[in-house]
Amino acid sequence: MKAPTDPKDVLKKYFGYTKFRHRQEQIIAHVLDQKDSLVLMPTGGGKSLCYQVPALIFDGLTLVVSPLIALMKDQVDALKLNGIKAAYLNSALSASQQSEVINQLKNSELKLLYLAPERLIGSDGEFIKFLQTLKVSMIAIDEAHCISQWGHDFRPEYTQLSKLKANFPGTPVIALTATADRLTKEDILKQLKLDKPAIFLSSFNRENIHYFVAPKRESYAQLLDFLKNHEGESGIIYTLSRASAEGLAASLKADGYDVLPYHAGLERELRDKHQDMFIKDEVKIITATIAFGMGIDKSNVRFVVHMDLPKNIEGYYQETGRAGRDGLKSDALLFYSYADVMKLQRFVEVESNEQQSRIMLKKLHEMAEYGDLRTCRRKYLLNYFDEEADNNCGSCDICLNDRERFDGTVIAQKALSAVARLEQKFGAGYVIDILKGSRSEKIREEHKQLKTYGVGADLTKTEWSHYIKDLLYLGLLNKTNAQFPVLRLTEKSLPVLKGEEKVMLYKVSETIYQSSGKPQQELPMEASLFDHLKLLRKRFAVSENVPPYIIFSDATLQELATYLPQNMEDLKEISGFGAVKLEKYGEAFLEKVIEYCASRKLKTQMDQKQRKRKRKSNLNTPTKLESLRLLREKNTLEEIAEKRGLSVSTIESHLNDCVLEGLIDILELMPQALIDEITPAIMENTVPGIKPVKEKLRDDITYGQIRAVYNFLQCKGVV
Repeated sequence: MKAPTDPKDVLKKYFGYTKFRHRQEQIIAHVLDQKDSLVLMPTGGGKSLCYQVPALIFDGLTLVVSPLIALMKDQVDALKLNGIKAAYLNSALSASQQSEVINQLKNSELKLLYLAPERLIGSDGEFIKFLQTLKVSMIAIDEAHCISQWGHDFRPEYTQLSKLKANFPGTPVIALTATADRLTKEDILKQLKLDKPAIFLSSFNRENIHYFVAPKRESYAQLLDFLKNHEGESGIIYTLSRASAEGLAASLKADGYDVLPYHAGLERELRDKHQDMFIKDEVKIITATIAFGMGIDKSNVRFVVHMDLPKNIEGYYQETGRAGRDGLKSDALLFYSYADVMKLQRFVEVESNEQQSRIMLKKLHEMAEYGDLRTCRRKYLLNYFDEEADNNCGSCDICLNDRERFDGTVIAQKALSAVARLEQKFGAGYVIDILKGSRSEKIREEHKQLKTYGVGADLTKTEWSHYIKDLLYLGLLNKTNAQFPVLRLTEKSLPVLKGEEKVMLYKVSETIYQSSGKPQQELPMEASLFDHLKLLRKRFAVSENVPPYIIFSDATLQELATYLPQNMEDLKEISGFGAVKLEKYGEAFLEKVIEYCASRKLKTQMDQKQRKRKRKSNLNTPTKLESLRLLREKNTLEEIAEKRGLSVSTIESHLNDCVLEGLIDILELMPQALIDEITPAIMENTVPGIKPVKEKLRDDITYGQIRAVYNFLQCKGVV
């Protein structure tokens, strides 16, 4: 049978999905036009498909440069299970195995070849010369941030990849990364010497990951509380040191958890064994240094915990992104203490490179700022990657907790007075010691004579730390951006000190992450059937010698256990069942579902799947429906705003959500001519957010109008 040439047909036949995500479709079209591109897409967002789908359409071979052996093996195993001819070349293969791959290449038997940059560029260019004798249709460079010295995972060998454009002129190159700030992105383009590349920025928002930060005190006890909500689930716990990874694993094992350590100090064989057991669900939890996970594509990791502070936002984002790759709800918990910041400062400096040291130090302080936040954590992460975001995500500890406020004027006055009497020359830790009346030897004798010495003894250090963060957030204090930050007063401080203004502070929350609760399945399903299907998947995984998630993801099994398909045609509608997997595993999984339904007299729910809305309703409050009711009564936006005592932009937002839900015709909000003017700008936009679209349109077109058209197109399934 002739191979499909339409990207959507390839997606369905080989991967079992019916629609593309993020900007995959536009990226694939660009690659098929033989053009270079840089793709920034979140971890778990589907970067691989951006080159795997074109690879199956192109006649020749696609080279995939990847820095990690484990990732290569994972990708190739998954491709082979989907009926795709792929291989990898790395040091894990014996000489005879490598010769076999070379012969496959000579005989044009492979569609994708994964290899490390050293293998591609090394050997005095001999391997490059060999590849030049083959038909190379495309080159994909994964983890492209490794080429930049400003990236969080710089690898010198990646810099040699700049030779690729010279060695393979006319061959399209696609560079992909999940984590790159503006500086790193610019460096990637400069280093790779791409030819007029298109830059595709997908949203970095991982909606299914819930972010939590807890104060780093009694962190082990807090961790045990957290793990109770994730009983029997797969997770990664990161530590800063090898000793911590070992010690934590031993403690958790003693407390009854199924856990193993992973770090570079273990013997290679043991390290690989631990990783393999985790991937194959033979052990549930790994305690690890950051050496673990870069090459792991395990889709059913339900939580990631950081016992210590990561060095930068990019690393943190990538590590938390190892949770929930199947799209199901997952948690990310960070234990934060400013002591970690102080400890890490000496590790981030780069010897003999002052500029890079300065940038790495700045990145560390941005990570610390994340830990100190009093506003939405998701918004901070997205803004870091130049993406707009709402002020309340509803799924981080800040937004989930209904924090109680109180009159904290006296507390604020004590803190501001201490900073003033210390002549604005000391950091938060020393200021708190003065307020507490600490007897530590580091307290200067003259400071023990200050009026503020000991005036805050009634509060704990944790409480004082919390309230000082509030004062920083409120702009009543700021701190210098130095290696040892110093607290300073601001122009807002004086009225408070004089008693002219009241200060409202937030009460200290003791259980910051508890509102996460146990992850709930996103779809109502037969939990017992889900367990049976996992056992069946495990049997196939053992016989194929691959991780269970490569057979099917948890998301696929949840769909089976929810919609209860009764025949092969139904099974084709379940995500993950491509042609090869349908033929290979379809009958066994279908038999299990039918048998379960018969024993419990259950009917199929496939009709519900056909009708199911693909998005969650935004109309979760009566206020939006009230705005819609007033519009139906022929009120203008201004009149609705006046009647409701709200701003016009708020009313506009309510009605735009109604457009997204299909409850309102967009022509009730604006004329067709305006829709026709805005639509092309949205369709041509390659950058997340509304702002880039606004910049292409005339000034009098509002953000609200653009959002209305975007929601209309989204409702129609166009974007």
